[in-house]
Amino acid sequence: MMVRTQISIESELRSRIRARTRALGISMAEYFRQLVERDLSEAPRHADRAAVFNLGASGGADVGGQKDRMTAEAARAGKLPPR
Repeated sequence: MMVRTQISIESELRSRIRARTRALGISMAEYFRQLVERDLSEAPRHADRAAVFNLGASGGADVGGQKDRMTAEAARAGKLPPR
């Protein structure tokens, strides 16, 4: 069963939507229905850990094990940002 829903949008956005719906040959209502359906039916997105952690070879660096020493060196060299 369809239920009528009303929304308010900026006139500039409405103009862009009208142009898109004319190009697609569908009504604004159908356009919104399709967008909402697509958004709600998508599987939840999970970050790909490989995109962060597998960026390349470390060259043998042990940043985790040496962070205190490296932070102290940066502080002595004046390379830490001010707080």
